[in-house]
Amino acid sequence: MDDEIQLISDGYGLTVHGDYTLAKEFLVSENLWSSAKDLTKQLNIILSAGSLAAQVASEISAGSSLWVQITKESARQISKHGLRTSSKTGLSTGVLKGEKGQIGGFVEFARVPGSRLSPQALSGVAGIMAQVAMQQSMAEITAYLARIEEKIGDLHRDLRNQALARLDGADLMIEEAMAVRERVGRVDEVTWSTVQDTPSKIRDTQAYALRQLNDLVEKTERKSKISDLADALTGAEHEIRMWLFVLARCCYLQNAFDVLRLDRVLGASPEELDQHRLGLKAARQKLLETITQATEHLLARVDAAARKANTKVLWHPTASPAVVRAGNDIAAIVHAFHELLGIEADRQSWEAKPWREAVTETKDKVLETGAEGVDTAKQLGTKALGRARSVTAKISSKVGERTSRRRAGENELVGEIKGELTEKGG
Repeated sequence: MDDEIQLISDGYGLTVHGDYTLAKEFLVSENLWSSAKDLTKQLNIILSAGSLAAQVASEISAGSSLWVQITKESARQISKHGLRTSSKTGLSTGVLKGEKGQIGGFVEFARVPGSRLSPQALSGVAGIMAQVAMQQSMAEITAYLARIEEKIGDLHRDLRNQALARLDGADLMIEEAMAVRERVGRVDEVTWSTVQDTPSKIRDTQAYALRQLNDLVEKTERKSKISDLADALTGAEHEIRMWLFVLARCCYLQNAFDVLRLDRVLGASPEELDQHRLGLKAARQKLLETITQATEHLLARVDAAARKANTKVLWHPTASPAVVRAGNDIAAIVHAFHELLGIEADRQSWEAKPWREAVTETKDKVLETGAEGVDTAKQLGTKALGRARSVTAKISSKVGERTSRRRAGENELVGEIKGELTEKGG
């Protein structure tokens, strides 16, 4: 019917199928139009080349298919329309009724929510939706790799290239197959035969990169001194960036391979398309869980290091803030990677405790012990000033004036501690 549009969601994207004007007006009304892609031509080319053509060509060509990627914001907008999810296909579908040309007509679902497309056509649309989502992810990964490439030093670039060398053959074959697919519109048996064994190389490289990340965590766990911890985290920042680069490249190639795989199934065994699509979705989720486990473990160790550093700032006024700064840099790198892959995780950051605040806290604790704490206060003053002088001796003369002001503050605080304890001790 001309006054209906069909909504199809696979969790990654939303396809609106039906009259082009109505589909566009619906997306405009939901503030989704700016990111919409027209899949109509792509659907017709791919489906007409496969064995689904006779069953679904007329259904698909009867309307337009507009696709948008689902974000947190758009997911909330879509959910209000009450799509019904099928346990068999994993798709959420529905039909909206409205008067042609009137946005206000989109107010309720038809009495029987679902899709007018036949199961075969719906399966074909869902398969192509999955491919489009993967290609969207590939474009985002490409942009990420370009940004992070600039921040990888020559030494780490060599290490990264050594790791990616395992993928060189698979990389070339997948890119070649994608180029053929782009030109021909499908993946034939010959093209498929050149790439079907590449996933093992991708998985091996992923596993290697994850192991390297875990090794970095173990290295930092072995550092007990704050100065050593600061050096370890600063060095780890560059390595973490490098290994996340390798993981991102693996994800790019895996997405490309999955696009080819769905094309091959669509052309050779369309009745199995839903199961393959759901299988790939489950495999992706498992991979994301594995990556999340490794990166969350890393962030937990950084969190422990930052907290420890803030408890030692009195004795390590330079190294402790360095640990916190390195921790924040690492967290920013990991959070950007999480966002790229759509991993839900809490953002973490830490603030370095000022040296003066640490002295004040210690002063308050000492005063709580009463007059018997005078000796402790003297030891505190001697050690704190000694450490401060030791650090000052290593600093450039350019900051001499600032150091003198800080030393005067230190003398004042320690003097307050001694004076208050002496007065309290009578």
